[in-house]
Amino acid sequence: MTTSLADHLRSLPDESLAALLQLRPDLVVPVPADVSALAIRAQSRVSVARALDGLDQFTLQILDAARLTRNPDDATTATDTVLAMATSGPQPPAPTAVRAAVGRLRALFLLYGPEHALQVVPAVDEVAPYPAGLGRPAAELDPRTAALCADPAKLRRTVLAAPPSARAILDRLAAGPPVGSVPPGALQAPPLGAADPVLSDPTNGGAPTGSPVRWLVDNRLLVPVTTGSSTASGTVELPREVGLLLRRDSGPLGALRTSPPSVSAAPREPKAVDSAGAGQSMEVVRHTEGLLEQLADEPAPVLRSGGIGVRDLRRLARATGLDEPTTALLLEVAYAAGLLGELEMPGATTGRYGADQQVLPTGGYEVWRAASLAQRWEQLARAWLTMTRQVGLVGRRDDRDRPITALSAEAERASVPATRRAVLGVLADLEQATAPTPEEVQDLLDWRAPRRSRGRDAAHREVLAEAAQLGVTGLGALTSYGRLLLGDLTSTDERGDDPLGVHADVESGDPSGAARALDALLPAPVDHFLVQADLTVVVPGPPEPALAVELEAMTELESAGGASVHRVTTASVRRALDSGYTADDLHDVFRRRSRTPVPQGLSYLIDDVARKHGGLRVGLAGAYLRSDDETLISEVLADRRLESLALRRLAPTVLCTQYQVGRLLGALRDAGYAPVQEDGTGSTVLARPRIRRAPPRVSVTTRTIDPLAAPKLPMPRLLGVVEHIRRGDAAARAARRAPAVVRGGAPGLGGGPVPAHTHSEALAVLQQAVRDKALVWVGYVDAHGATASRLLKPVSIGAGYLRAEDERTEMLHTFALHRITAAVVAD
Repeated sequence: MTTSLADHLRSLPDESLAALLQLRPDLVVPVPADVSALAIRAQSRVSVARALDGLDQFTLQILDAARLTRNPDDATTATDTVLAMATSGPQPPAPTAVRAAVGRLRALFLLYGPEHALQVVPAVDEVAPYPAGLGRPAAELDPRTAALCADPAKLRRTVLAAPPSARAILDRLAAGPPVGSVPPGALQAPPLGAADPVLSDPTNGGAPTGSPVRWLVDNRLLVPVTTGSSTASGTVELPREVGLLLRRDSGPLGALRTSPPSVSAAPREPKAVDSAGAGQSMEVVRHTEGLLEQLADEPAPVLRSGGIGVRDLRRLARATGLDEPTTALLLEVAYAAGLLGELEMPGATTGRYGADQQVLPTGGYEVWRAASLAQRWEQLARAWLTMTRQVGLVGRRDDRDRPITALSAEAERASVPATRRAVLGVLADLEQATAPTPEEVQDLLDWRAPRRSRGRDAAHREVLAEAAQLGVTGLGALTSYGRLLLGDLTSTDERGDDPLGVHADVESGDPSGAARALDALLPAPVDHFLVQADLTVVVPGPPEPALAVELEAMTELESAGGASVHRVTTASVRRALDSGYTADDLHDVFRRRSRTPVPQGLSYLIDDVARKHGGLRVGLAGAYLRSDDETLISEVLADRRLESLALRRLAPTVLCTQYQVGRLLGALRDAGYAPVQEDGTGSTVLARPRIRRAPPRVSVTTRTIDPLAAPKLPMPRLLGVVEHIRRGDAAARAARRAPAVVRGGAPGLGGGPVPAHTHSEALAVLQQAVRDKALVWVGYVDAHGATASRLLKPVSIGAGYLRAEDERTEMLHTFALHRITAAVVAD
C-alpha cells in the first residue's frame, strides 16, 4: 500500500503535490526527505486523524460508503459503487454532491487511485474502526452468527421475534457505535434448556424472558467480544449484517444531509445588533481599566502554585462591581493582551501566600490607555481570540481536588483558540445579524466538524457567553466589526508568515478595519463637560484621554456609561492641589472645558480649599509641623482631636511629633485641616501616587490563532518544498544505482564479497577524473558518521579537499579527502 501510494504521488505534477501539502500542512513539518517518506507520513495515524477532523458530516459519510463497498479481494472500490450506496436511502443526495465529496477525499489522499479502483488509506480504519457506525462482518466475529446472517429470511424472523427491551438495544446499537458494555453477570446465562428459573422481565409485561442482552446473545444477534486484557465487564458487538437490516428504512449510511442544518431564528436589525455590541464594548474597556487601576493601587500577590487567590479575585470583583466569572475573564484577557504582568518583590514573602511576586499593570497599560476606545477594545478582543486560556475552568476543581484560580497554569488549554474560531465561524457564515440559539450553534458545529465538536458542548457555550460579555456579539448575533476582526485573524492564519511585513497594518499602528467600524458606532470622544449647580460634572460621551486624566484628578466618579457623571468635592479639590494643580489651574480647566457657566459655588469651593491648602507644613522629625500663622499653630496645639499625636511646640510657628509624616498628615486632614508635605529645603512635596509597573510582556496576539495547527505556507514556498522532495527522491534512486563498494561494502550482484578499495586507490581515481573531466561515484562519511554516496564531477583537488560539482543539483561542493571512503568511475 505504501509503495502504491508513493508511486501515485510520484506521478503527480508539482502543482498537484503542492496542493496536497497546502490542504494537509502537517505533512511538511519537518520536510520529508523524499516521496516515499511523504507517502508514509500521509498514511500515518496522526496525520490521517488531522485530515478527518476537518471534514464535515456528509464527506465523512461518503468516506464510510467507500469503506463499506471495498472489494474483499483487493480492498478497492469505485466511484460508481460509492454513489450507488449513497443514493440507496429513502432521501438520496444529489449525485453531484456525492462526486464532489469523493473529489475532496481524493484531494486529501484519504482516497487515491483511479475512479474504478479507489483505495482507502489504511490508517482510516485505525482512527475510526466502525464505518458509518456499523460493526464488523459476522464472519469476523462468530461462525454461528455468520451462519445466521447467511440466511436473510431467518435473520429477519429472529429480529422480529426480539422482545421490546431487546429490540430497543438493537436499535440503539444500530444507530452507532455498534459496541456496548454490560454488567459482569449479564452474559453469564444458564445453559439453554436448563431447569433454572428465569426471572420475569417487567419491561416485557412480565414474560420470563430474562436479560434482554442475554436473549440477544443466545439468539446470535449480538456477539460477545474481548476489548482488552480484562474481561470482568462484558462487551458485545452488533454484526454489520444485523445493523444493515435494522437500517433498511433510513439507508445503510443513515440520514444524509449535504448542507448544514438551517436556523429557525429570523435575522435581527443589523443596527440594533451593532449598537448593543458597541455599548458592551465600552463597558468592557471601562471595567478593564477599573480593574487594572485597582491592581495598580493594591497589587495581588501570586500564589505558590501560580495565579491569583480566590480572596483577591473576590476583592477585585467587589471593587469593580462585577461578578467573579466576569472579573476572571477580564483578568485573563488583560494578561493575554500584555497589560498585566508579574513584578518580583524580593523579601515580600508572606505566610498566607508564600510568594514574592505581585500582579500589577505593565508599562504597556499606559500605551493602551492613550489609544482610542475602539483600538483598546480591539487589543482585548484579539487577545481573547488568540489566548490559550479556558476561563470557564476558573473556580472548578482539578484532578487533585484543588481550585483552579485565575492566571494559573491549570486553565491552559491549547485547543481553545480553534474552538473560539469554530464557534464564531458558524455565526459569521450565517446571514448578517442572525442570532441562533446555543443548540442550533451546536448542531451546526456537529455537521461542520463532527469529530472536533464531539463532547465539547460546554466549551462552545462558554465561547458564546464570553463573546457576548466582550461585545464581539450583540443580541446573540455576530456584530459587523466582530465579523471584520474574525476575518482579519482568519486571513492572517491562512496567509501564514509575513517576513516582509507587507500585511502588518495593526502592528504599524494604523487602525484595522474592525477598529474603524467600531469607532464609527461609538460616540465621538468629547473634550468638554457640563458643570451643574450642585457641583456635578456631566460628560456627554467618552472623554478624551487628556480630559479623562483631568477628571480623575479633580472629581469623584459617581456613575459611568455612555455619559458619565462626576462630582467635585472638597477632597477631590484637595487631591488636585496635592498633585500639583494650583487654584488658577483648576479655574482655567473648568472655564475651558465646561460648556455651561461655572457655578459660583464651585469657584468659592476651589478658592476656599486653596486658601487653606498649605497653611500647615509637615516634615520629618518623626515629623514637624510649621506655619507662618502663629494663631493657626496655637489652634492645632489646642485641638483635642489631635491629642494622640503628642504635639510639642518648638517655636511660636513650629510643632513636632514622634510619629511619622503619613500619620500626621492623615490626622490633620481628618480633623479638617489642609496641610501639605515639604522636603528638607522647604519645597512642597507633590502627592502624586507612585506608579509601579510590571515588566513589559508580549501580547498573545503576535502569535498564530491556533497553536496546534501546522504553519500554512504560501504556494511559492510549497513549490520549493516539492522541488526539495523531488531532489531527495532522485538522490535516493541515484544512491540505489551506486556501485556496492561506494555504498559501503555491500555484497556484489553475484553474492560474493566486494574487493577491497583503499584510500590511495580512491585518490588515484579522483585525480584521473579531474584530468578526464569524468563522472565519479564517491562514497564518504558525513559529519554525523553516516555513509553516503554521490555522483560527482571533480573540479580540483588540493589542500586536503576535493571540489566537485554534484551531477543532480549542479551545485559545487567541497569534501574533506580523509572522509572519502571510495571512488569509482561511472559507466
